[in-house]
Amino acid sequence: MEAVKYKVTWKTFLLPLIGIVAFLIYLYVFNVDILEIIATIKTIDLSLYLLGALFIFVETLFYSVSWRALLSFLHVRISVLKSYLYVWYGIYMDIIIPAESISGEITRVYLVTREKNGSHGQVVASLVTHRLMGMGVSICSLIGGTVFLLTEGQVGGLVLELTLFLLLATTIILLLLMLLCVKEEWTLRIIDIIIRLTERISRGRWKLKIREEALKAARMFHDSMKEFAHAPKTMVASSVFFLLSWSLSMSVSYLVFLSLGYRISWSVIIVTTSIVVAVKSIPIGIPFEVGLPEITMTTLYILLGVPASIAATGTVLNRILTLWLRFFVGFASQQWLEFRAIAESKTDNKGSDSVAKVLLGR
Repeated sequence: MEAVKYKVTWKTFLLPLIGIVAFLIYLYVFNVDILEIIATIKTIDLSLYLLGALFIFVETLFYSVSWRALLSFLHVRISVLKSYLYVWYGIYMDIIIPAESISGEITRVYLVTREKNGSHGQVVASLVTHRLMGMGVSICSLIGGTVFLLTEGQVGGLVLELTLFLLLATTIILLLLMLLCVKEEWTLRIIDIIIRLTERISRGRWKLKIREEALKAARMFHDSMKEFAHAPKTMVASSVFFLLSWSLSMSVSYLVFLSLGYRISWSVIIVTTSIVVAVKSIPIGIPFEVGLPEITMTTLYILLGVPASIAATGTVLNRILTLWLRFFVGFASQQWLEFRAIAESKTDNKGSDSVAKVLLGR
């Protein structure tokens, strides 16, 4: 399997820059004082904020352990450390490539397959199962959070409409994915159509030798999904770790507001975070990483009763942890893994040369 390559150019920074400018314009239009935000940030309870930063690392660990449990059941053995680094690598790719909902997963398929050649189908099955798990949790979070807010009389209008729309969209995608998991012939037909279209568009210039490999991987994927259906212990264990990761993710936002001295309702946190996650999980390639999340989160917090200055400040502090901290840790993981891959490749080549010399000498 060829390496996933992404060249960093000025275009890489264009969308984040546009997003940051859009957020600043948003704050100006809604009369949110940027200087007041800066002044408020200086007064935060640093211990609570750093605890939130620690939760980011533990949350990602639980997420990677949840995914690794699914891989291990399918006899794809990787260490906890490697699964952790692979998840961070995927997070980094999610951020820099404007297709957040799938780029990280494609990266993890490549990373595991690079180490465990011939395991495409099992890795894809583990990732699809993990995504189904996440979408199920998102749906429950949206429903539960909205119900609590309705009982408190805090939700209505735009927020309720957006929540219902995302519930419908997420449910439809979840059902479609589940159908593809069950209907093997549908998956094989889709793969065949994609390959035929690619051959036709390229006019034969792209010789797709991967047809058999893709079909083999698809069959392996469906066999793996059938195995999951008869593995309740594995699914429960993976789900427990996933829920722990989700709980810590929600706690990060709560700790951010707590560090500002503002006690926010857990229902507001759950609904706001679930809406942002639901939008990002819809696989349509929207560059929803810088600017749009900040605007969405701030707007939702204000609509749900949080003062504008606190909402904006909380959003900025939240994104420093959930975006920029993740970006730099993910970048470090990417650099380390690629450095190790290059070093191991050179070692293997030296070993091959030594063997060749011995054989020729004989």
